Amino acid sequence: MSTHTYLTVKALTKYIRKKFDADPHLRDVYVKGELSNVKVHSSGHIYFTLKDDSARLTSVMFAMHAKSLKFTPESGMNVLVRGDINVFEAAGQYQLYASTIQPDGIGELFLAFEQLKKKLEQEGLFDPIRKKALPSFPKKIGVVTSETGAAIRDILTTIERRYPISEVVVFPSIVQGPQAAPSIVKSIEQANRLGTIDVLIVGRGGGSIEDLWAFNEEIVARAIANSHIPIISAVGHETDTTIADFVADLRAPTPTAAAEMAVPSKENLMKNILAYQSACLNSVSKRLKDEKNRYQRAMQSPVLATPEKLYRPFIERYVRTEEQLQREINRLVREKERNLVQLEDRRLQLSPQKMIEQQWKLVKNLTSQLAKETLSTYEKQLQQFIGSIRTLEALNPLKIMDRGYSITYLDGKVVKSVKDVGKGESIYVTLPDGRIEAIVQHAEMKERGD
Repeated sequence: MSTHTYLTVKALTKYIRKKFDADPHLRDVYVKGELSNVKVHSSGHIYFTLKDDSARLTSVMFAMHAKSLKFTPESGMNVLVRGDINVFEAAGQYQLYASTIQPDGIGELFLAFEQLKKKLEQEGLFDPIRKKALPSFPKKIGVVTSETGAAIRDILTTIERRYPISEVVVFPSIVQGPQAAPSIVKSIEQANRLGTIDVLIVGRGGGSIEDLWAFNEEIVARAIANSHIPIISAVGHETDTTIADFVADLRAPTPTAAAEMAVPSKENLMKNILAYQSACLNSVSKRLKDEKNRYQRAMQSPVLATPEKLYRPFIERYVRTEEQLQREINRLVREKERNLVQLEDRRLQLSPQKMIEQQWKLVKNLTSQLAKETLSTYEKQLQQFIGSIRTLEALNPLKIMDRGYSITYLDGKVVKSVKDVGKGESIYVTLPDGRIEAIVQHAEMKERGD
């Protein structure tokens, strides 16, 4: 059975960590190398590996130190790191706890400047198309700067000298140090909320890059980009260039130059006014002269010399038109009158009284015609009757009997032959003046030719 005492992993790791804590050479180390696997956690901690050609060192920079960095660590960047070496017990490995990181070979601020410049340029914040035009004659000028610096005096003096009718509104700001950037941003936003500022000058006097660094901060750059008021950047001297200069609508080399850009010069304005006045007078004089010449030429023209010729054709046309109109009116009146007469005739023809009269006339005509026809028919029939009477009279056997003839009847029938009667039969002989009843005694047929 083993007599060794076994340690836990935790106990052994704590022991090793105490060794690291006890070593004074590991408490404050300076290491240079190349950054690799750089990861910026949402908490602000930066995790990375520091390496060279033959070794790798796991490292971390906590947020409390990382927020002081002016630049953003990137993989492949050569850096100088200061920190301490200790054991990360959970992973059982030692690592470098960085407190500062500086670019190796170039300055930290220069690197930060280049990184932010590249970032904002890629976002289009430097695009000329975003630049707003300055008003030609601003009524109210805002100035974001220190109210105690030389820059504000230079700006106020210049504006008063060049364009005294404008009003200057100063938005006092801290322009140097850690509180400078938020202060500048606050003043820019305040000027925009005011709503009456025509142009805004943002800047300060000269200084080192550290003194001017607030104008290289990202929040200041974005505040300038978001401003509705045109902004003139006026930071330091002509040789100083900041991120604010790239984002602003106009960069001035100095605060004094910014004031000169913001307002026109009253001397130049007066010269321009006098020049415009002279040009206007010359123009008006020339125009009057030209118009006078035109008037004289016009008055001498044949047309204006005998103006009646201008309207003579119109008078003739008027007269012809009037005559034509009168003829047309007369024709229309006659036509309407004819139509009226026709309509009146039709009206009369269609009136009930007129129709009764016409029908009554027709009845009378028909009655007269009927009477004539009736009389004519009567006379014709009368003549025919008389003719018939005469014919009947001529054919009446009684008339024949007057000439000595008689008619014999037997049993109501006319005896036409001796054969029709026999001896002893009673017969009746009708004479013109009466009738005889007789008894046949003898009947004898008479021979033909007797």
